[in-house]
Amino acid sequence: MANHQSAKKRARQDSKRRLQNRYYKKSARTAIKKLRNMTDKKEAEAYLPKVMSMIDKLAKKNTWHENKAANLKSSLMKHVNRMG
Repeated sequence: MANHQSAKKRARQDSKRRLQNRYYKKSARTAIKKLRNMTDKKEAEAYLPKVMSMIDKLAKKNTWHENKAANLKSSLMKHVNRMG
């Protein structure tokens, strides 16, 4: 248990950030699944920049590693480009 004022504040900040990170990560994972399940190429191409933006934001905040973000973006672009 935190005894100092700064440790108590840090614990509050950590729990708040944890919830924010969980929300943004879950939203991004849901968006990625939605993109992968799309069958219409035009719809997927319109949705792709939104998903890329979400991934970039997570990588920028170090919620996801930059290599993980790059791999996800690459695989999603390949997926959309292969669509009929």
